[in-house]
Amino acid sequence: MNRQDAHLPAPDGAALAAFAFLSLVWGYNWVVMKVALQYSAPFPFAAARGLGGALCLLLVLALAGKPLKPLHPWRMLLLGLLQTSCFIGFACWALVQGGAGKSAVLAYTMPFWVILFAPFVLGERLRRGQWLAVALAFAGLLLIFSPWHRTPDFMSSCIALAAGVAWGLSVLVAKKIPVADRWELLSLTGWQMLMGATPLLVAAWLVPGRPLQWSWPYGLALVYNIVPANALAWALWLFVVGRLSATASGLASLATPVVGVLCSWWQLGERPTLSVCAGMLVVFTALALLPFTVPRNRP
Repeated sequence: MNRQDAHLPAPDGAALAAFAFLSLVWGYNWVVMKVALQYSAPFPFAAARGLGGALCLLLVLALAGKPLKPLHPWRMLLLGLLQTSCFIGFACWALVQGGAGKSAVLAYTMPFWVILFAPFVLGERLRRGQWLAVALAFAGLLLIFSPWHRTPDFMSSCIALAAGVAWGLSVLVAKKIPVADRWELLSLTGWQMLMGATPLLVAAWLVPGRPLQWSWPYGLALVYNIVPANALAWALWLFVVGRLSATASGLASLATPVVGVLCSWWQLGERPTLSVCAGMLVVFTALALLPFTVPRNRP
């Protein structure tokens, strides 16, 4: 083992199992959200998901006897607006007309927006391999959008892509918020969800949409989004990041949309066109290249 590898956390079975479970939960959630939006307008559902997840996380902090006072409230507010209001709101909005698998791929272009905006926010320069990944990503997006063909879900594709941009910007904001330990990170996640859910509540009240129809499918979808897809998923993510290397953790951005595409094909019958399939393959290839373009930290 060389000196660089000695400073990387060694993967173990529990972390790899948590990583696989997290990819399945977040990937399948695109199908769950698509089902839920048959009974609800997008913004009320997004608001309920954000509020429920926030209350779960803050309840965990209270039961653990940890302080509930939010740190860096203004930065938390900005993070909440990007990560919860925009990302979750746009993702649900895109699913009203767009396919679950296609929306998942477009939303999970987040790593590329981080790379593109990082030089302006964090002063990080693009490396040669990153330019190749970005070029492949945009080629794949061009195939997915197929501007030479008029498709009825073009607007929903744009909204899903906007969700990915918002998520990418939220990552850069999160890097500007100092976090001392995992409990503070859990507090940050819960408070940003609570702050970000407030604009979604306003949008749910102002924007006309499908009347809410309470049913077993909707109730189960809401519980799935609040508990495993929000509260439990973020706890697992913290566990994975602490146990696996940054390279392995970064692969989550590839595994999740793959699960979303396969599950939407299997359960919803969403059969992508040849152009969309080719575009997804190119995007997945670019995503797979990203972890290998990030240099390891030297001791």
